[in-house]
Amino acid sequence: MHVALHCGACGLEHAIDQPQNLCTSCQKPLLAKYDLDAIKSRFTPDVVRRRSLRSMWRFWDVMPVDDPQEAVSLGEGLTPLLRCQRRGPFADFENLFIKDESFNPTGSFKARGMSAAVTRAAALGIKHVALPSAGNAAGAAVSYAARAGLRTSLFVPDDTPPANIIECDVTRADVYLVNGLISDCGKLVREFRTQFGWFDLSTLKEPFRVEGKKTMGYELAFDLADAFGSSDLQLPDVILYPTGGGTGLIGMWKAFDEMQHLGWIGSERPRMVAVQAEGCAPIVRAFQQGERFAKLFENAATVASGLRVPAAVGDFLMLDAIRASHGTALTVSDEALLDGVRDLASDQGVYACPEGGAVWKAARQLLESGWIKPEERVVLFNTGSGLKYNHLFPPTRCKRIDHRNPQFEHQATT
Repeated sequence: MHVALHCGACGLEHAIDQPQNLCTSCQKPLLAKYDLDAIKSRFTPDVVRRRSLRSMWRFWDVMPVDDPQEAVSLGEGLTPLLRCQRRGPFADFENLFIKDESFNPTGSFKARGMSAAVTRAAALGIKHVALPSAGNAAGAAVSYAARAGLRTSLFVPDDTPPANIIECDVTRADVYLVNGLISDCGKLVREFRTQFGWFDLSTLKEPFRVEGKKTMGYELAFDLADAFGSSDLQLPDVILYPTGGGTGLIGMWKAFDEMQHLGWIGSERPRMVAVQAEGCAPIVRAFQQGERFAKLFENAATVASGLRVPAAVGDFLMLDAIRASHGTALTVSDEALLDGVRDLASDQGVYACPEGGAVWKAARQLLESGWIKPEERVVLFNTGSGLKYNHLFPPTRCKRIDHRNPQFEHQATT
């Protein structure tokens, strides 16, 4: 592999041929850095387009493998970019798109990061992985670990969505329900990992989940080129991203820099928008206060479990990207994001996760304020399937009918 590991804060280099978590000097995230000059002539957009690989591993040249056959894969990535139909509240956007990550094997974008992280862990001889999760990362971790023959220990809040708990339990992973937040789960992983010889797969506490997530940025450039009938790769004007741990936002920003170095794109960048819930918004608060690091958000609470991350180790990387892109950060209420799920389902046919509902409502806010212009190319990231959150949407419009006496009132609409 033409890759090295560098600390994202102090720049200290770390050995690539042994398991690594945070920087040994400053305890900040490590990032993979590739020798892009060495692969520039053979890794081009045309080469990628000709590849038959039906997964994110078509970008294997900038991934932690020497050959795509080494990947622990379930067919993750290559999710659709859907152009929104201009109806109802969506009518005011001329070029609004949804990158729908619910098409991933485990129903969320977490599949990308776990595929890359487990691939590298297995290659390094790791046998047992552990992590805290608010839901979807747990489901992805157990699936990819099972694919690789690894054992998994999971620590999840006891109010994690039932669907996530079930998908972990059926794999016979070790699942621990914790009466606390994901930050409390993380403390337990740190407490026990050395004692039991586990490798920590926590968000940005190992270097390769971000490498899987960055493929969203690569794909997006190809998706938009196809959407507008161009042979040249293109980036949107605005990306709205639901932000918990923020690995995807950091990964896409990294991908854009790599693509520029490879000569695939120029210096243009989308304005990056971090969207959080009102009840858990450490990144929004730090952005608004002009801080580079985000303080712990006390008493975090939101129904959007993926946004309930009161402290993120990659906070400074997110905030740097938002500011460098001239982006912004904002919150939505739980009531609004759940209503956003219904908007997406009723007008676009996309049953999004609550986090997807959040970015749609944030886009409306920014359009109404004038921050987003109607003609701009805007991409919303729906990071998972609404099916994992059925418990949040009890039926309210269904009507019962007796087949033996089929009399009913029907209100026609035009």
